[in-house]
Amino acid sequence: MDRIRIRGGRDLRGSVRVSGSKNGALPILAASLLVDGQLVLRNMPRLTDVENLIRILNKLGVVHEWHGDTLILEAKDKTVYTAPYDLVRTMRASFVVLGPLWARRGVARVSYPGGCVFGHRPVDLHLKGLAGLGGTIEHVDGYVTLNGRPSGGVVFLGGNMGSTVLGTANVVMAATLGTGTTYIESAAMEPEIEDLCHFLNACGARISGIGSHLLVIEGVDALHGCEWRMIPDRIEAGTFLCGALLMNSDVTVTDCNPMHLLSVIDRLRAAGANLELGRNTIRNLPITNRLRAVDVTTMAYPGFPTDLQAQFMALMTRADGVSVITEKIYPERFIHASELQRLGAKIRREGASAIIEGTEELRGAPVMASDLRASASLVLAGLVARGSTDVRRVYHIDRGYEKIEEKLQCIGADIERISDG
Repeated sequence: MDRIRIRGGRDLRGSVRVSGSKNGALPILAASLLVDGQLVLRNMPRLTDVENLIRILNKLGVVHEWHGDTLILEAKDKTVYTAPYDLVRTMRASFVVLGPLWARRGVARVSYPGGCVFGHRPVDLHLKGLAGLGGTIEHVDGYVTLNGRPSGGVVFLGGNMGSTVLGTANVVMAATLGTGTTYIESAAMEPEIEDLCHFLNACGARISGIGSHLLVIEGVDALHGCEWRMIPDRIEAGTFLCGALLMNSDVTVTDCNPMHLLSVIDRLRAAGANLELGRNTIRNLPITNRLRAVDVTTMAYPGFPTDLQAQFMALMTRADGVSVITEKIYPERFIHASELQRLGAKIRREGASAIIEGTEELRGAPVMASDLRASASLVLAGLVARGSTDVRRVYHIDRGYEKIEEKLQCIGADIERISDG
């Protein structure tokens, strides 16, 4: 099993490139089940989550071919309709095949998903939305079976924690081949959903209201292939920005979209960051004062993303003062706090909030990653900690960061991946 070792305190300098969006790629990959013909997807990240979803698609009759960061997909066998447990259990996002599989093949049988361990993330809104399109749902032996034909309808996808992103993707994809018009109220507005809708329209779908809480989908008879480029990964970009500010370094994050990160940029500037925004770049310039403690509450887009909560917590461990981070999307998503404490961070948990008292020094220690974003926060903390930090279970970080140790090496970090055999 691999681990990542960081020897902290090295100055960072230079530019680091952002890969294609993991969260944007997964629903577009699933949409290959809808399409007749070939898809050419450029800027596709080579991640564990991407590879796992491709394995599921292969089981469902989709063939694929890699050419660098370009992925070519085509659904050849349209008779298979079961996504098995041994593959779906590897990540929660694989449940996004349910809607397109049902819409194109008339029946879908998909195992309940697995994924990260930081709290309960139900799929009830997915099923509610698909049932609203006319689907008949059965629950047997840990599988969801969906029958019928999407007929359109009015669907409300709001929940206790806000709109469901993957649920919106599932319902949108199913509705594209519906026999009527679908109205999705309280649809997720994340850039990844916006990009999915534009992609589907490029394949012949008729979706309007893109980027708003109300999506209108007029069903069509068929979708055709197209060429598409994945949007930049805003979470990876935000992670590198947190690292640059934590190290007070002159680092430019390239191939990103600053407009997707405005809530994050707002909080970083409130903490004292000196950021220069370009069209596709964000540069962090060194500051003369110590970071200021600021409060953050995670919210659905365009609010502060839950997927950057752990990284921002690592940043606040070195800020001057006391900050409060409140998690309103996944209230149990604080497993990383205890591992940051092993490095000397002063953090205490109160319900859905973590209270962080900034300290002038973190100290290296062995730590354990519990999920994807937690692992990134531990790597960031290791960059600034005195001594050596070993992050174990780094298979988590490979789910969402493409060769993160190589990217950090290129801007001066003393970081390496070690295989324990």
